[in-house]
Amino acid sequence: MPAAPRLNGRCPACSQPVIAKCGTRRVWHWAHKGKRSCDNWWERETLWHRRWKDEFPPEYQEVIHHASSGERHIADVKTEHGLVIEFQHSYINPKEQWARERFYRNLVWVVDGTRLKGDLPRFLKGRKTFARTPLPGVLASHVPEECFPSAWLHSSALVAFDFEGALSGSETSNPDTKLFCLLPGRADGRAILGWLPRRKFVNLARKQPHILRSREIVTMLSEYYRSRRELEARETRASYAKRFRRRRYKNRNRWRF
Repeated sequence: MPAAPRLNGRCPACSQPVIAKCGTRRVWHWAHKGKRSCDNWWERETLWHRRWKDEFPPEYQEVIHHASSGERHIADVKTEHGLVIEFQHSYINPKEQWARERFYRNLVWVVDGTRLKGDLPRFLKGRKTFARTPLPGVLASHVPEECFPSAWLHSSALVAFDFEGALSGSETSNPDTKLFCLLPGRADGRAILGWLPRRKFVNLARKQPHILRSREIVTMLSEYYRSRRELEARETRASYAKRFRRRRYKNRNRWRF
């Protein structure tokens, strides 16, 4: 149930009392009494968080995720297909980032790409380094550090950067906003990127357990770049051999009487 003035309830994770926080400075939300929280991964919700969560049905939001070890956390979104989506606006400790990826396993991050002042200018400048690949909608970059925050470069999960959503002052989000998705792993040293309109990203998340088949895409492009590199090496060797034969033939004719 969404938070509303004068409502009380119980936390679905720990069953402790929670109260509705409905002020004018922050988005309305539920909170434990005092400063405690039953989930140490909890962070304050922003309007950006709320807009993203509202792209999904209520039953997908704030879902308790249990591990076989007994550990439990509240996922921002978990679909019926087992896909977990975490919306990250604030800084996250690398150890916590790794722990979430290991805990949820089938996880996708949606990251506010405008958190710091230099994030958007860096991306706008760095995206000039993107190169096309044989796969439609998939790009490659030798220097992803020139485009994205360093904290997310080696994530084991797909990271979708929202560079426009947080800038919008409207109450609704633009469905055509492009998300740039950094796939985990590298293809022959290249970072692999996919871009999706927000509308398509949400539709894919609702219908299937993966936004993009990251492992298949990276493997396919690794083989493609490796084959191309080997072909270029063979062509280079053949060119050197041809030039050597020509030089030897000329030298032989030069000294003939």
